[in-house]
Amino acid sequence: MAVDPLRVLVLGLNYAPEPTGISLYTSGLADGLAARGHQVHVFTGLPHYPQWQVAPGHDSGSDTGPETNPRVCHLPHHVPSPPSMAGRIKMELTFGRGLAQADWGDPDAIVAVTPALLSTAAAIAKCRSSRRRPPIGVWVQDLYGLGVAETGAAGGPASSVISRVEKTVLRSADQVAVIHDRFKSHVVESLGVRSERVSVIRNWTHLRPLDRSARVRARRSFGWADDEVVALHAGNMGAKQALENVIAAAATAESHTKPVRFVLMGDGNQRAKLEQAGAGISTLEMIAPLPDARYREALLAADVLLVNEKATVGDMAVPSKITSYFTSGNPVVAATRADSITAAEIQTSGGGLVVAPESPVDLLDAVEKLGRDKDLAAQLGQAGMDFCTRTLSQTTALDHFEEWIQRLAKTASGRRTDTRGVLHA
Repeated sequence: MAVDPLRVLVLGLNYAPEPTGISLYTSGLADGLAARGHQVHVFTGLPHYPQWQVAPGHDSGSDTGPETNPRVCHLPHHVPSPPSMAGRIKMELTFGRGLAQADWGDPDAIVAVTPALLSTAAAIAKCRSSRRRPPIGVWVQDLYGLGVAETGAAGGPASSVISRVEKTVLRSADQVAVIHDRFKSHVVESLGVRSERVSVIRNWTHLRPLDRSARVRARRSFGWADDEVVALHAGNMGAKQALENVIAAAATAESHTKPVRFVLMGDGNQRAKLEQAGAGISTLEMIAPLPDARYREALLAADVLLVNEKATVGDMAVPSKITSYFTSGNPVVAATRADSITAAEIQTSGGGLVVAPESPVDLLDAVEKLGRDKDLAAQLGQAGMDFCTRTLSQTTALDHFEEWIQRLAKTASGRRTDTRGVLHA
């Protein structure tokens, strides 16, 4: 079916060249829509994640220019280092101020990505104050209220305030897209957004399935022995990941002379603390973030891929690393609550095992089990790859986004009937 080309404005704090997290999807959406003939303009922040320092050469912002598609404008804003709740609020507010002051042109539809919540609120307020009132949709990658509650980042009163802001922002949007059915349930049932205005569009894998024949060479390049089981955690090292559990599992493996190597690859606000905690443990290796090709080789070379979450984390986010993990053909072990979104993803895909969070012994046992049982490991790894093909296709996601943005562009913004509790100019 032919789709009319649109002028699409994308607003999001995280974008390429950030190597992980939400950046991959915001960049992928902008590039994908541009490749399909839409005119895409992006306002984004300074590349700073996951290291929480502005990438060299980006301190003052940049603009790729009107002749590019997508046109990408990096706006300057505060970057907290190390991050704190107050620092993140200041970052979102300064980025929101930049969005409010920017020249958006005349878009047919606007897609605002949250996180960041406060800058999304500023964008909605700007829409409502403009004469034309362009329709704006919010794409929800993480749930703020649940996030601060589940990670303990803010106390009860602060968590309630954040949930009220989140509710107001999402009720103010013309359309909402979420990345999981459980997100939709929360947005509708707890935040009061009307079900017909909420669409589920799954995140996709941005990597092609890996060539398993290259595994031996990749493993040699990292110096990992054939007779050890390598369990790799890739991506952000933050509070939500609670990677002390992996360090404790590595220490247990060392004390019992287990042929297991735990590898933490990436960066984040907890990395220095983790390096200190893991110093001297022979069964632990820490690797800095790698370029994309080497990152893929690391996923391929490992025996087991890890997701590790704090015991209180349940519904706040869908770890983006899972979509990459499933392309490797290796099994996943997720140390997470049995009722969490992450556990549901592993069980639905059939791509791995779920063990109790913050239990180093259970984590080590699961890694050893997959190291011994090659048939089970291969079965789980293949199931993850099949799930990628079946459910996590970028083409399918972009098809759904085109449909969603077409509906959004036809929305009579500012003339909705359900205006109680929404932002007004």
